[in-house]
Amino acid sequence: MPARPAPPPTLPLRRVLVVSRPALWVNTVGTLITGTWLSGHLYSLHPGLLALLAYLTLPFNLLIYGLNDLSDREEDARSSRKGGWQGARLAPHEAAPLLRVTAWLNLPALAALALLLPPAATGVLLLSAALFVAYSLPPLRLKARPFLDGLSNVAYALPLALPALVLGETVPTLPLLALMAYSVGKHAFDAAQDIPADQQAGTHTVATRLGAGGTARYALAWFVLAAALLCPVSRLTAGALLLTCGGMSLALALRPGPAQAARLYPLSIVTPWIVGAVAGVQLVYLLARGLWP
Repeated sequence: MPARPAPPPTLPLRRVLVVSRPALWVNTVGTLITGTWLSGHLYSLHPGLLALLAYLTLPFNLLIYGLNDLSDREEDARSSRKGGWQGARLAPHEAAPLLRVTAWLNLPALAALALLLPPAATGVLLLSAALFVAYSLPPLRLKARPFLDGLSNVAYALPLALPALVLGETVPTLPLLALMAYSVGKHAFDAAQDIPADQQAGTHTVATRLGAGGTARYALAWFVLAAALLCPVSRLTAGALLLTCGGMSLALALRPGPAQAARLYPLSIVTPWIVGAVAGVQLVYLLARGLWP
């Protein structure tokens, strides 16, 4: 009797969670919740929004970071910050099962959401997903195309528009543009610490092109633009963004180098939490005063 073929290898759930970087889920889930707040329907139980909220946790973050880790195995092997909460260091045998689980979690979910959401919301969600795929995978692999690498990170901002599109409200244009600018600046800043690993792997990024000092100034310009766009909506939130992100960019500009960028990276990680907390205090105030629907 012929032997049955061995089942394809799988990844344990714990490993899948590590690859999806739960510490960074705030970048997707928090953006959707903020967009729901800005739409004027903070307490909405719309099934489309609830489905989006679920999708933007593990599945979408696995799409973002799983594909990134797959394509960056050579760079990650040289990066001291990989192998933990800042990103997985994948073994060769993990590549195929990770690609399968990413497809299993994302393709059916995107198909179901396309049936559930209005066409405009579906288009924005698919555009965001496509930009993340193009960032990591060939033939485009935007990560290795200086300046396009950061500009493609506007994909992080697009979920902010989804609640308004789902609920038939006006898209919050200024916050959306501000978040896009912030995303471009943050990508550049975070890439500065990886300059040596990327150079050794032959990967050309905005940071390898500009150097640590130039990257700091480039990121600062985007953060200033983000704060300026946000100022008409909330001066306090704009100030928090400028203080945290602008401050860390200046600190890198004054002492440029990958080591300094690595020391500042934990602050970069928590900037969404800090700015979000400031915005949240204002929301609580407005709710307490009955000034928010």
